[in-house]
Amino acid sequence: MSTYEFISVFAFYFGTLLTTVCAGYALASVVAVLISAHRRPVPSPDVNEQMRPVSVLKPLHGAEPNLYENLRGFCQQTYPHYQLIVGVRDPQDPAVAVVQRLRGAFPNVCIDLVINTQVYGANLKVSNLLNMLPLVRCEWLVLADSDISVPTDYLSRVTAPLADPEVGIVTCLYHGVPNDGFWSSMGCLFIDDWFAPSVRLSHVLGSTRFAFGSTIALRHDALQAVGGLEKLRDTLADDYWLGELTRRAGLRTVLSDLMVGTDVNERGLTGLWAHELRWLRTIRSIAPLGFAMSFVCFTWPVSLLGLALAPSVFSGVLVAIALGARMLRFFLIRADGPQLMPRYGLLLTPFRDLLLLFEWAVALTGWQVKWRGQVLHADKNGPIHHR
Repeated sequence: MSTYEFISVFAFYFGTLLTTVCAGYALASVVAVLISAHRRPVPSPDVNEQMRPVSVLKPLHGAEPNLYENLRGFCQQTYPHYQLIVGVRDPQDPAVAVVQRLRGAFPNVCIDLVINTQVYGANLKVSNLLNMLPLVRCEWLVLADSDISVPTDYLSRVTAPLADPEVGIVTCLYHGVPNDGFWSSMGCLFIDDWFAPSVRLSHVLGSTRFAFGSTIALRHDALQAVGGLEKLRDTLADDYWLGELTRRAGLRTVLSDLMVGTDVNERGLTGLWAHELRWLRTIRSIAPLGFAMSFVCFTWPVSLLGLALAPSVFSGVLVAIALGARMLRFFLIRADGPQLMPRYGLLLTPFRDLLLLFEWAVALTGWQVKWRGQVLHADKNGPIHHR
């Protein structure tokens, strides 16, 4: 066999493999979305457990576009007894004025503001949380990022599983909340049509190796059992590692049936690229092998590449299945949720998958990430340091 013939045969079989795995993933992700849509809500605890006071910790950095509205949701909870602690590192942070406005609007809600410049490690968010801990008054804790929007029954639903002493953390998936504009819609597609379905599929297959900064609810005893937040001060994916440490301590991770919203504020390609590259390299640092194989999720470009390499009826059928499942998943994801995607959203999916493929390839070339003015370097073992 000549070299040309060998390359042709290899390309054909490789193309067939690409179309096969793309179709398989697309179909499996549809099944995962359907199963997740029919999950039974976690039963609420009895009245005594439901009355457990909760401390909610919100690390802030700057006055994000919807910061007041997002924080207001945490002040409108139907939960009977809770404390809201917000923290900033800079006394001149514009988020301080937003918190003061919130205090005026909700005088009956316990809102504690912490302003502390002390730094404990490379992760400034964890430093912020550590500075907030002395004000914690409750045994049950909820950590939530600043850009998260929640319904009024949020605390009741995410804390319900904590009544089980075998539960370590409860975490929430999230959907994108776009600002007006093309690039924020593209960012929502990253979250809703790539990230969330892959987590759902992993969960359906039995994995609980995840934890998201959107929400982490846990008991104080579980936090102390893993060494406290101090263990996270030099980690990039602090949310993941908090979950991982509790799992190593023999406690379970619960994925809540509740999805919260997360703001997508990028208004241009540059900002979106930097944000998503940080996410992808963070995921790579957590699960390098799984990340390397995640190209099968980029249905449009990878399946069409497979068809180009292996032009056959069999490959054509597989591509039709893959693209049909990809489009079906788009509608299933939005069947019962908020209709935040513009009508032309489906037309964006080929470009979204192609952009993701480029970002994935670039994410493989290094470990450097940019986050809130810091340039950090991560590796697969978790520690980060400044570069």
